[in-house]
Parts: sequence; structure tokens; C-alpha cells
Amino acid sequence: MEKQDSCKGCVDKDRCEEAYRRLDQIKGPSVVLNVVVAFLLPILVFIGVLAGSERILADRIQTEGIRTLISFLLALLTTAGVVVAVKAARRKLARKR
Repeated sequence: MEKQDSCKGCVDKDRCEEAYRRLDQIKGPSVVLNVVVAFLLPILVFIGVLAGSERILADRIQTEGIRTLISFLLALLTTAGVVVAVKAARRKLARKR
């Protein structure tokens, strides 16, 4: 890691440098899949269900406010269901290991 100008005159710059060097050498499993499942999947599910239910309900419910509320609740419940299902699946997989 290159030294930055912000480290000049800092009494802890040697300790920081050592900490970053040690962090760089740590080998472990990738957490990318966990991050995607934990953060990106719920957002994508919510947006997808919200957009889809708005389209489906557009012909059936004429009042825009009620249609938006129902679409929001459907998206929220579906997203919560997906999160619970993913957590349950991960627990089940963890037990098998």
C-alpha cells in the first residue's frame, strides 16, 4: 500500500501500515455471494414485484392510490417471504455441512 500524504505526522502511521499489511495477507472464503444475497436480492425482488403488480393491477383497480398501496404491500410481503426462505435454506445447508 502506498503511503498517503494524510499519514504525514501521524503517530500511528506505522501501526496502520502493519494492520493493512496483515489484512492483505488474510486468506478466506469470498463473501461476494453472501453480500449479493443479503443486500441486492431483496432490493431486486421488491422492485420487480412492485413493478409487476402495478402492471397487473392497472387494468383491475382504477384508483391509483389504492393500486399503489396494494402493490407496495405485495412487494413488501413477497420480499419478506424471500428473506425468510433464504435464511431457512442457509440454515438447512449449514446443518448438512
